Amino acid sequence: MKKKKTAHHILTNYIRKGSFKSTKQLFVVHRLDRDTSGVLVFAKSAEAKENLKLQWRNVRKKYVAVVHGILTEKSGTITSYLAENDDYEVFSVKDSRKGELAKTRYQVLKEAKKFSLLEIELLTGKKNQIRVHFSEKGHPLVGDDKYGKKGEPKSRLALHSHYLTFRHPHSGKELTFEARCLAFLKAFLMPDKTDAIVYRREYGKHRESEALLNGLPPYINESGCFN
Repeated sequence: MKKKKTAHHILTNYIRKGSFKSTKQLFVVHRLDRDTSGVLVFAKSAEAKENLKLQWRNVRKKYVAVVHGILTEKSGTITSYLAENDDYEVFSVKDSRKGELAKTRYQVLKEAKKFSLLEIELLTGKKNQIRVHFSEKGHPLVGDDKYGKKGEPKSRLALHSHYLTFRHPHSGKELTFEARCLAFLKAFLMPDKTDAIVYRREYGKHRESEALLNGLPPYINESGCFN
């Protein structure tokens, strides 16, 4: 099986400009699930990496996601203790000694007949946290082939890291980075079912970079998801 290239591999190759002799490095600060799009931070030095990791617990991290169904509570915080089994599946446990504390804050932005668009803030950053919390709540993320709805049409994961704010590792200046909301997410809020299916089929099969190369608009115009 051919190993997929990671963002770290691609960006390292980019800064080295394809030269095998180059010693330039990038350092991983945090991770996103492979199918999650949006803001991802790397450091250019080991010193910067360590500084960012020390402050990462206090970094504001916001996501946009589409989940199945209509949530009864339009905002709230999901709290549980997460553990992982031998098959690398994450799940909640009642015994705090057997898991790690995970907190996810959410706000419903828009609703359609079968889907809800959410803004989500991670108050902790555990593996698969968002996906597990909403799956266990009965509202799995669209396109989640691990924790998602059985038998749903194949689609890319409807989870997008859209906002990060932290302090510069050297100057201490507060920095905010935003990745515009994906056009793919808009499809689930379309009132016309036929248009929605076409839109999802056309845009959902592309990553942002691939969409640009194919002449497709990967983002919603202006503030998009928040209108």
